[in-house]
Amino acid sequence: MRLTPTEIDTHVETFNRDGMVMLRGHFAPDVLAAWRTAFAPLLAAHIEKEKDAPNRGSHRHYVTLPFSGLFADPAIHADPDVLAIVERVAGANPVLCQLATDTPLRGSDYQPWHRDTPPLFEEWGRETPAFQLAVNFALCEVTPDNGPLETTLGTHLLERNQALAQIESTQAAIQSVVMGLGDVLIRDVRQIHRGTPNRTDQPRPMVVLGYSRRWLHRPEVNIRVPQHTWDHLPPRSQQLLRFNPIVADGDAPLDNYRQFAY
Repeated sequence: MRLTPTEIDTHVETFNRDGMVMLRGHFAPDVLAAWRTAFAPLLAAHIEKEKDAPNRGSHRHYVTLPFSGLFADPAIHADPDVLAIVERVAGANPVLCQLATDTPLRGSDYQPWHRDTPPLFEEWGRETPAFQLAVNFALCEVTPDNGPLETTLGTHLLERNQALAQIESTQAAIQSVVMGLGDVLIRDVRQIHRGTPNRTDQPRPMVVLGYSRRWLHRPEVNIRVPQHTWDHLPPRSQQLLRFNPIVADGDAPLDNYRQFAY
């Protein structure tokens, strides 16, 4: 069921204040369960390849998803309600630039508090309006035990060191983000956050779709779109993906993004 204009207004207000907003039960659980089944062999192959040096720290893995098959579903990456919020806070005609997963396993640890990007103009000394958003949804329930995101509210509007000082002094309250299967979290990538340990025996895969303002290019992230997939995408999806490389069918995605201490 689509969000009403009033509901979108409320979500945008919440996002602008807090740096995040949650859409509860927004995606169909059976669709995400199918994603989980398709993701399992990709995760297993990645773990085997990088077993001596996980790319997100001990027992934590960043895995780029292939933009094909069910992972290229326009009902997910071009969801009209999500895009309505994205466009209200980060401008019209955004670019979809990232499709990947973050998965902690048993043995993972707390990440350092960080942002996912530096400010646009570091020399300016203050923050700008939103310019890149992360849309997260898990492929399982996120509980207090399996590695929920910990984050803070309002730190997207603060200079990084000021935000970290507020966390250190407990002035900034820490939020543990538990999620049901189908919940969608839209967040400003400047929000100070960290991953937490997965204390269970099951992986906790979290998908991230990255959306940028129409003029922003971050070279460390992109989506490699197979030609066959591109040819069968609806116009809205092609517009979202317009600055990404179109590659030969069968070309593997690249895990080309690493954690940065921003």
